[in-house]
Amino acid sequence: MAHVESLLPLDGVTVVTLEQAVAAPLASRHLADLGARVIKVERPDGGDFARAYDEAVHGTGAHFVWLNRGKESLAVDLKSAEGRDIVQTLIASADVFLQNLAPGAAARLCLGSDELRAAHPGLVTVDLSGYGTGGPFEQRKAYDMLIQAESGLISITGTPDDAVKTGIPTADIASGMYCAQAVLAALLRRYRTGEGAAIEVSMLESTVEWMGHSLYTQMYTGQQPPRMGVSHVSIAPYDSYPTRDGQILIGVQSDGGWRALTTVLGVPELTDDPRFATNMSRVENRAACDAAVADRTRLWTTAELDAKLADAGIPAAQIKQLGDVADHPQLAARDRWRTVGTPFAQVKALLPPATFGDVEASMGDVPALGAQTAALLAEAGYAPADVDRLADAGVVRLGG
Repeated sequence: MAHVESLLPLDGVTVVTLEQAVAAPLASRHLADLGARVIKVERPDGGDFARAYDEAVHGTGAHFVWLNRGKESLAVDLKSAEGRDIVQTLIASADVFLQNLAPGAAARLCLGSDELRAAHPGLVTVDLSGYGTGGPFEQRKAYDMLIQAESGLISITGTPDDAVKTGIPTADIASGMYCAQAVLAALLRRYRTGEGAAIEVSMLESTVEWMGHSLYTQMYTGQQPPRMGVSHVSIAPYDSYPTRDGQILIGVQSDGGWRALTTVLGVPELTDDPRFATNMSRVENRAACDAAVADRTRLWTTAELDAKLADAGIPAAQIKQLGDVADHPQLAARDRWRTVGTPFAQVKALLPPATFGDVEASMGDVPALGAQTAALLAEAGYAPADVDRLADAGVVRLGG
């Protein structure tokens, strides 16, 4: 039987994006990792503003390196009619158009979903916004921190004394993931029916979906779940506990796990103590339970106790600093790091979490602003003289 070379799932799919910051770039980067060709439309005067958040990665912004590998950068002025014509020409042969401009901005540029799909019924369009179309919040600013606040996420995150946002842009990530998921579903349906789709994703709705059990607890008990730090409102022992040289996290989610923990800690008499025998009783007596665990965990170093708990199958972890994560032995053992190019240097990049058995994810370079402008214009039928004219007029920016 002849060998057939494995293809990435989205080989042959073209995505045009009008994106910035985190949410939409994350969605399109996942599509690029899966093999899609992603053409990123950027402003000639600076491009995606995430490029300039910082210069942490050899002169390139850390957010931008994380979110934009494997894409082609087209730097074009969409305020000009010729610039809009260029993008519309590219969209005409694309499979997906994704944008996260301010509400109504894409339509004002003649790149609205209704207009594009009327001309290209097979096109999948995705509009990602903070609050969605309609409603009193439609036009409000929608940065990640603000969405975390409006969704209730901040109200349950932090310690009893201090509410905090999450240390990563959770609202951006949630909505970006739902965008990518919806695109895959729409493409699958299009392959069956030939019909495209108009998809809308709201950062607020994406993040409220992630509120899950906390929201249901509020709706059906009338009680706001408290902020628990690293602890858990429904489970005990589940917290950070002192060791001889630091701390360790322990999360026991079953009564069997409690029995195993009391054995490892050398306090079998606590196994059937009526205060602690069941999870509900441990939660009711959380302070006493935590104190009893802490009295024993402080007898070992963090590494010693971590090893003992792991050997016994008890859920536990050391709190890794990010420097430790970069050198995590599990990532190294599974060969999860690759190298990609950026505008100024080669850098490490983590393989996507989903691993295909027959083909590795595409790990393309992070583009300089306008790096592919000339090639994309040539592909769209523009002669070299026209490319030069557009560049001289400031309609496009040629990078490289």
